[in-house]
Amino acid sequence: MFCPQKVFLPIFVVIKPQTHHHMTETSQTSSHNTADSNEPVVSLHNLLIRQEDNVVLKDVNLKIQKGEFVYIIGKVGSGKSSLLKTLYADLTLAEGEANVSGFHLQKIKKKEIPYLRRKMGIVFQDFQLLMDRSVYDNLLFVLQATGWKHKKEMDKRIRDVLARVDMVHKGYKMPHQLSGGEQQRIAIARALLNEPELILADEPTGNLDPETSDELMKLLHMIREEGRSVIMATHNHNLIKRYPGRTLKCENARLVETGQEEIELDI
Repeated sequence: MFCPQKVFLPIFVVIKPQTHHHMTETSQTSSHNTADSNEPVVSLHNLLIRQEDNVVLKDVNLKIQKGEFVYIIGKVGSGKSSLLKTLYADLTLAEGEANVSGFHLQKIKKKEIPYLRRKMGIVFQDFQLLMDRSVYDNLLFVLQATGWKHKKEMDKRIRDVLARVDMVHKGYKMPHQLSGGEQQRIAIARALLNEPELILADEPTGNLDPETSDELMKLLHMIREEGRSVIMATHNHNLIKRYPGRTLKCENARLVETGQEEIELDI
């Protein structure tokens, strides 16, 4: 299949329903445990994160509960994106223990990664929509790739998530016919398709104007209010001031808790 741009397709690896059932049972003895409702969605202990031979972050200890909104801030290259990539197993964990949505990342197998990613939604700065098909078909592709089979159920789910992001009448549009803010709303709708318990957003407002960024932040915080956890990497400190949340800073290869009063406004 021709894709006119680089798209993070491993999230959408095909999962056959009967295989998924078997995988859940067998993986509980390997990297996956059925998550207790009171357990943290993310639990990290003494993590070491590398990019090739370079240490990006070390001694990372973090717990994130269901329904938390957490910002990750820091300079370019400080480890924000590397941390998120570690959480969705795009970057191999160097050392330490990590439990994400019931999966133990230190011993996760390659064939189990699609099941981890099905329990999370991922939103990118550059949207990563398939430009050769409509909004509806972008979402249909994800559902088919993650094991959905029945057309009526898929159609209803697509309409539900489009309504959730106020884009229900845009399904026929091609991505290039949408504004940046509209494309990011579709990316969020895509992230919500499989009812994830965790949303990872990597600089989701980076390509948006201030007004559109505000609208997107309201949407993400509404999603958090529904009980989902949201982890958002950002360099936009003004947004954090307007939409407060727990804030962690990547600095000097460490991840440290930062108080709201320590966050400097962007000039």
